[in-house]
Amino acid sequence: MTTTENDKSEYIDVGTVYTSPGHDPPLGATRIEIRSGRIVSLRSLSVEDLQPEAKHLLALPAISNAHDHGCGLPTLSFDAPDETLETWLPALSYKPRTDPYVLATVAFARMAESGICATNHCHNTLDPKLLFNEAEAVSRAARDVGIRVAFAVPFVEQNLHVYGEIKNLLKFLPSEDHATILNWSTKLKSMVNETKALFDSITSLEHEFFRVQFGPAGPEWLSEETLAFIAKCSAESGRRIHMHLLETIWQRERADAQYSPGGLIAHLDNLGLLSPRLTIAHAVHLTEEECKLLAERQVTASVNTSSNLRLRSGLAPVRLFRRTNLRFGLGLDGMSFDDDDDMLKELRLFWHLQRGFGGERILSEADLFEAACVTGRKTIVDDGGGRVEVGAPADIIILDVRRMMQDRVRPSPPKDMLSLLLSRMSKKDIVKVIIAGRTIVQEHNCVTVDLSALTQQLLAEARKNTSCEDDNGQIERIRTAVEKFYCCGFHRIKTEI
Repeated sequence: MTTTENDKSEYIDVGTVYTSPGHDPPLGATRIEIRSGRIVSLRSLSVEDLQPEAKHLLALPAISNAHDHGCGLPTLSFDAPDETLETWLPALSYKPRTDPYVLATVAFARMAESGICATNHCHNTLDPKLLFNEAEAVSRAARDVGIRVAFAVPFVEQNLHVYGEIKNLLKFLPSEDHATILNWSTKLKSMVNETKALFDSITSLEHEFFRVQFGPAGPEWLSEETLAFIAKCSAESGRRIHMHLLETIWQRERADAQYSPGGLIAHLDNLGLLSPRLTIAHAVHLTEEECKLLAERQVTASVNTSSNLRLRSGLAPVRLFRRTNLRFGLGLDGMSFDDDDDMLKELRLFWHLQRGFGGERILSEADLFEAACVTGRKTIVDDGGGRVEVGAPADIIILDVRRMMQDRVRPSPPKDMLSLLLSRMSKKDIVKVIIAGRTIVQEHNCVTVDLSALTQQLLAEARKNTSCEDDNGQIERIRTAVEKFYCCGFHRIKTEI
C-alpha cells in the first residue's frame, strides 16, 4: 500500500523487506519512507497495522542489467536464429530500420517491468553518421522511461566477418559476394575515426539517467592503436570502458594464436585497459591465471547466461571467478531465454546452473544478490545503491508472493523465502518498481510510457521497412562461409599486428 503526505514523502507498507538478500535476515512488516529519491526510514509495523493486500508484499533491491544492447526487437523476429555468435552476426543484416527512440524505449520499459533499475547499453550501429542521433534517442528514452542507462559508444574497425585474413573467407564465397565483404573492410577503417570525433559530442547528452562510456566491441575488432587510445582517454577522463571479451571458443583460439606466448589478457594489461573502470562482457573462456590478473586489476565481468546458452558460447567460469575474487554482475544481453526480458527468471537460471552441484557450494544467496543488485550496478552508476537501507537510492522491487505460494499446504510462512523466490519468482509477481523514488511500474505495467502502443508502432515500422527484395541468398552464403572459415582453422593463423 502506498500513501503520500504533503507531497514530500511516499510511504510503502509491505509484509517483508529484504534489505540485503542473503546478507541480512528479512525485516517483517515495514513502512518504507521515500523522499527526494532516497530511502529515509524503515519503520517496523505490527501485522495488524498492515492493510490486508500489503501482507503479501515483499520488497527487494532492484536489479541492474550489467550488459545489454537495448534490443526492443528480438532477433528471432527478423530471422536471425540462435546459432554460434560468429555465424549469427551476419544474420543481423536482416534487421529492419526502426525509430531508435521507439526501439530503445520499448527495450527499457520491458526491462523496468522485470525489475531492472539500471542497464549497461552497449550500442550497436554500423553507420557513424547516425550515431549521434541514435545516442540522443537513447538518452531521451532513458529519461522518459526513468531507467538508469550507461551508454557505451561503439568502436569497431576490423574483422567484421571473421577473425583473420579476409582472403581465406573469400575462398568459400562466389566472386559476386566478394565486393560486399571487401567494401565493409574498407568502410570500418574510416568508421572508427568518425566515432572518435563524435565521442565528446555524445557526452553532451548526459543527464541524471544517462551516462556515457567507451564501448570497444572487443579485442578482435580493434587495432592495438585504438585500444591504447581508449585506455588513455579512460585514464584521463575517469570514464568507464565496456568491452566484450572471450565470449566464444573461436575467440579463445584466436587469442591463443595471436597473442602467444604472453596471452591476450596480459597484452590488454600492457595497453593500459585493465583497471577498475573496465567491464568485460561474457568472459566465458577465461583461464584461472587470467582471472587472477583481472581480479588484481579490479576489473568487473558481466555474466550473460541465457545469451551464452542461446548462442552456444558455453557457461561463464563462475567457479574461477569466486576462487580468484573476480567480481561480476549479471546481464541479459538482449537474449533472455524466452525473449521475455525477465530478469528475475535470469537470476534463477544463473543460480541453478552456477551455485554448484552435489555438495559443492560455489555461490551463496548473498553472492547472487550482491552480483545482481550491487556489483553490476557499480559498472553503471556508483552511487551506493543496490540495498534497501536508509540513505540508499530508492530503487526497489515490490513482489506479491501469493502466486508463488498458491499450492502451499502448511499454514505457516515458508521457512526459507529466498529459496522459494529462487525457484519460482518471475516478472509476473512484480506489482511495483520504484527507481530514484519514482514509481515506474505499477501492477505489472510500465506507467511512464505507453509500452503497448510503442510496441505496436515498433512492429508496424519494422514490418514496413523489412526488405521484400530477395538478397539472392547472400547472407546465408556468408554465414556458411564463416562457419567453414573457422572449421578449417584459419582463425588460428597469426596475422601481423
